[in-house]
Amino acid sequence: MEGHPTPDGIMQLGLGFWGSKVLLSAVELGLFTELAKGSLELEQLQERLALHPRGARDFLDALVALRMLERFKGRYSNTPEADLFLDRAKPSYVGGILEMSNARLYAAWGGLTDALRTGLPQNATHDESNPFEALYADPAGLRQFLEAMSGISLGSARALAARFPWDRYQTFVDVGCAQGALPVQVALAHPHLTGGGFDLPPVGPVFEEYVAKAGLRDRLRFYPGDFTADPLPQADVLVMGHILHDWSLEEKRRLIAKAYEALAPGGVLVIHEALIDDERRVNAFGLLMSLNMLIETPAGFDFTGADCCAWLREAGFRETSVEPLAGPDAMVVAIK
Repeated sequence: MEGHPTPDGIMQLGLGFWGSKVLLSAVELGLFTELAKGSLELEQLQERLALHPRGARDFLDALVALRMLERFKGRYSNTPEADLFLDRAKPSYVGGILEMSNARLYAAWGGLTDALRTGLPQNATHDESNPFEALYADPAGLRQFLEAMSGISLGSARALAARFPWDRYQTFVDVGCAQGALPVQVALAHPHLTGGGFDLPPVGPVFEEYVAKAGLRDRLRFYPGDFTADPLPQADVLVMGHILHDWSLEEKRRLIAKAYEALAPGGVLVIHEALIDDERRVNAFGLLMSLNMLIETPAGFDFTGADCCAWLREAGFRETSVEPLAGPDAMVVAIK
């Protein structure tokens, strides 16, 4: 009967992890990078990716049905989106966040029920210690994490580079810069700007390598430091992207206060996150990201634009606004 409820949506959501894991494994195997070199037949892909024949055809055809691959006359190729964003050889690659999701988050989310009952993280530590200490002590894990941050930030970094009035300012620093995706995108779009990224010392070599590949070593520098303990660098504009959600409300307020102290009158703090809509009904990604903070951190959570503006005004910022960026991300702009 027309209009009669069906369980279709429930089943698609409940079994959504099937499709998710197919994509994550494809990224892990380097499938999209291989197909970026040219289309291949089933047997060729089995050989190049060391796939057992039992599951290979279903795996590839599932990716066709999921619109990640195309198939024509028995040859598989990337869709335009997969070719642009999932080829490791391209600077537009966003698969870092998917690699980390596959290696770290996929298993950790299996503990969501325990996290909801205990309030404790479900990562490798399973306690309330700082998860970044162990992460930054592991060079391979750190690089994967930094590349993941580029993957999740690249779209909003490009949008921020285009939509913020950078022509009014001369210097900027990205606080918690990771690999440097945002500083690079902003500097490429605005040749008059100089600045850099502030992060823990082990990040320095990865940041400098990324900046050098973009040809921006003369305009972007690395500022080593710990934003939980050290003063922030001074600049016309400070940016915090996907930083505040890692921390408790007390620490959020403390970081905002540090930014206020580092800025001169007229200076700007830009915070960009997957901001939850003020009614907490629409931005499912933002709400799920907040649950990811439950899984990954001792006290982190995501927040609405209204929440963030209130914290900024409490710190003394005289003007705040919220503007959309790319996908689920938005930015809060605060003027001292």
